[in-house]
Amino acid sequence: MRKLSRLFVEHPETVGETYFQHLRQASGFAVCMFCGGLACLMHGLFPFMFERTGSDKIRNLHSRMVMRRSEQSRAK
Repeated sequence: MRKLSRLFVEHPETVGETYFQHLRQASGFAVCMFCGGLACLMHGLFPFMFERTGSDKIRNLHSRMVMRRSEQSRAK
């Protein structure tokens, strides 16, 4: 049982999170990516809509990930 539970906490610990914190972060990223993807699809069909939404979502997610990593690096 210990090995099984380790599978769920090993990676989150490497990024300074509990399992549920990591689940929340990843879920938030997934929702953001889904919305950005939907905006890209709509933009493909209707080029006048969502002209910057997809790229804005990517920049935002990248910024959140990079800032979080640099904050963790400074804390160590």
